[in-house]
Amino acid sequence: MNRAVEVSVVLPAYDEAETIEGTVSATLDRLAAFLPAGSFEVIVAEDGCSDRTPEIAARLAREDDRIRHVHSDERLGRGGALEYAFRQADGDTLVYFDTDLATDMAHLEKLVESVRTAGYDVATGSRMLPDSDADRPAKRGVPSRGYNALVRLVLRSDLADHQCGFKAFSREAFEELANAVEDDHWFWDTEMLVRAQRRGLDVNEFPVDWTPKGDSKVDLVRDVLGMGGQILRTFWQLSVSPRITRTRSMVAASGLIMLALALMTVYLDPSADVLEEMQRGDPMLIGTAALVYLSSWPLRGYRYRDILAELGYDSDVGFLTGAVFISQTGNLVFPARLGDGVRAYVMKARRSVPYSSGFASLAVERVFDLLTIAALAGVVLVGFAAFDPSALADLIAALTSGRESGRRGVVVAAAVGLLAIGVTALTVLTARSDRNLVRGTLDRLSDDAYAGYVAGVIEDFTGDVQTVAANPTAFGRVAASSVLIWTIDVVTAIVVFAAFDVPSSLGMLVVVSFFAVSVGNLAKVLPLSPGGIGLYEGVFSVFVLAFIPTVTWELALAVAVVDHAVKNIVTVAGGSVSMAWLNVSLTTAVEESADAEDSIDAVAAQD
Repeated sequence: MNRAVEVSVVLPAYDEAETIEGTVSATLDRLAAFLPAGSFEVIVAEDGCSDRTPEIAARLAREDDRIRHVHSDERLGRGGALEYAFRQADGDTLVYFDTDLATDMAHLEKLVESVRTAGYDVATGSRMLPDSDADRPAKRGVPSRGYNALVRLVLRSDLADHQCGFKAFSREAFEELANAVEDDHWFWDTEMLVRAQRRGLDVNEFPVDWTPKGDSKVDLVRDVLGMGGQILRTFWQLSVSPRITRTRSMVAASGLIMLALALMTVYLDPSADVLEEMQRGDPMLIGTAALVYLSSWPLRGYRYRDILAELGYDSDVGFLTGAVFISQTGNLVFPARLGDGVRAYVMKARRSVPYSSGFASLAVERVFDLLTIAALAGVVLVGFAAFDPSALADLIAALTSGRESGRRGVVVAAAVGLLAIGVTALTVLTARSDRNLVRGTLDRLSDDAYAGYVAGVIEDFTGDVQTVAANPTAFGRVAASSVLIWTIDVVTAIVVFAAFDVPSSLGMLVVVSFFAVSVGNLAKVLPLSPGGIGLYEGVFSVFVLAFIPTVTWELALAVAVVDHAVKNIVTVAGGSVSMAWLNVSLTTAVEESADAEDSIDAVAAQD
């Protein structure tokens, strides 16, 4: 390190060939006006440029020993480029500002001296203090004010402006903060300031004069997907995660499991007659149904192992079965199928599977589930129609005249089934396609570099899904295990029917069970209630009444409730055991799965 240098000014440059020379000259002149000769340096942090910026920066560095050029062949992202340059800087006071010089350079002395001589750890210019003079058009000012208000509210920051590209750090503060900051693009500034406040560092925010330069605009991909996700991720890390202990996690998990069971009464509210019918069930056969259903779970672990193996990740069946148990328990507890993200978190935390691959493997499994139950319902429907064509018309009439919850569920199930078939067909047909629709679509939505990072993550996701679809052997193996899993689900329902001694032939019970289970599960795909409680029972009951008219509504609903309850109780029990075995908190997993933005950061570091 050159000990004579006290102040290092970094200029983040990406394709700045037209302006970088003038910016460097203006910076040197301003620094020389208040700092001793030889006590400062200007570093051009050139971040994978595609124009002549590298050549210009290299020439300037050769011509003036106060100038240094830090080059990167790859895009590091704005924050990544700054951090890379700061680590190579010689000064104890580290400064940066945007190369368009939107902030009046008259404030540079105050920025530098706040850290160099006044003792602040961090200093930042602000365009939003009462004494600031910032000419901000509405298309830039309104979104920026909204963003800063959100940061203040969610991350409990005391600062007015987190995005002004005019900041300084002491060497000690930078080293402490940079090791904790995870973002390496546009959120880097905000995260540095928020973490500085949380660590008790002295931050000086002062008003600046600011004039917009160039034509900037709000960017859908960068501002909404990128910054919003990073705010949530930082909130989790700073405000939630430190308060989680093993004891609290187990208490919360136990409470959530009780909540899952209580939700059955909230969404169903069965009448006294239904409760009376439920009490008629044979406990031995209901217990048998639970054991039958339990036997399908190791198959889920085997299937998930095959999917992950095709994506290049190996794991044992026991662990994967536990991961599936935990995620399905999350779906019973939380609305909007938030439990689906739990498995991605568990796989990343315990097996280092990237989020993009974790979500892709889940998508593959979900598509096979939907396709299988849609196919089962379709096959039974065709067979039923071939066996007794007139009965098909009676069935349709019964379904359309049934109760509202059942009719709604049937419509939802039909739509989901068709969508599942369409998605599967599209995935298979495009598995070997060379067309890049993802990047083209995002490029139309955004011209910001961040869109490239998001596109990379989505491409990884779709590529993983298509990897399984493109391999006939893997496709067939996963499809076969899916059929077996859902056949066991149907057999469970048949045993429950037997527990209530429903007056019908075995053949008719098989048909009813295939229909009721398949369509009921298709209906509960939409996150209208946790675990589809209520919707599943409504659809199930409608099909029972449509096929077996002699059965009362109360008995049909009782069978539906017990069937779903058996499956939910097995899921919750398995999830509880798995959480204890794998030491995973359900609340931690659900919240931490929002960290999927980390996968964007990983791509950003490579692009």
